[in-house]
Parts: sequence; C-alpha cells; structure tokens
Amino acid sequence: MEIDATDRRILSALQKEGRLTNADLSERANLSPSACHRRVQRLEAEGFIHGYVALLDARRMGRPTTVFVEITLSGQADEVLEAFEREVRRVPDVLECHLMAGTADYLLKVVAQDTDDFARIHRQYLARLPGVAQMHSSFALRTVFKTTAIPV
Repeated sequence: MEIDATDRRILSALQKEGRLTNADLSERANLSPSACHRRVQRLEAEGFIHGYVALLDARRMGRPTTVFVEITLSGQADEVLEAFEREVRRVPDVLECHLMAGTADYLLKVVAQDTDDFARIHRQYLARLPGVAQMHSSFALRTVFKTTAIPV
C-alpha cells in the first residue's frame, strides 16, 4: 500500500500526539472526521501504525542511567543467535536489542537506577545470556536529544 500526503500528515500528527481526538486529527489532516477515521483504521490494518504508547520519563521512574551494551557471541550459528534472542527478551531492563553488522553482534539499550543497579543487571541477567563471548558497556553521560518519531 502506498501512502499519500494526507496519510503522512496523519502519521506525523499521531507521532507527536498519540492521544489526539479524531476531531482534532481530522482538522490537522484537512479531512472530515469519518474520512480521517477510515484512514487511521487503514493505516493500522496495513501495519503503518503498530500501536499506541505512553512515553514515560526514565528519571521520574527511577531509571535515569542509560547503558549501551555491545555483545559479541561465541558463534553465528542460527541456534546460538536464537537462544540469545529468546533470553535477552526476558531481561526487563533491556529496552532495545539490535542485531548489528560490524565489530559487535548485538547492541542493547539498558536502563538502570545507577551504576550499582547496572552491576546487578549485569550479574543477574547479562552475564548469564547464552553464547556471549564478550561484552562492552558504555554509560551515557547525557542525552542530547531523543525522539521516537520516524521521518514521514
């Protein structure tokens, strides 16, 4: 399915304010409310809109420390990758896990209360992940900017 400029306006508005009413969204998209609703339903059905979330403030939630962890596995066999991916999904402090090209096999984004909490996460979860040969952790000192909005 192709998306047009109107779909892009809808997607852009929803990325900025996911709680817009259909009336407000239709006004921003220059559509009638019923036409806007049909387009949003189509964008959802076609998978352009994957879901709706509330974005929480990590600092207010007691998780101000962000750590990026590069992981190199002991091998590249499918069963090694699958075992790692299955187990890393179970680590509650991991927000993102990316299979990488380059020096590391995976890059994780982990949130923690502080360095002591990250040490606990490392000991309790990360060090026990299957197939891990090496781990390199980098602590973010400050977030310059952060967005979840994909350019439309």
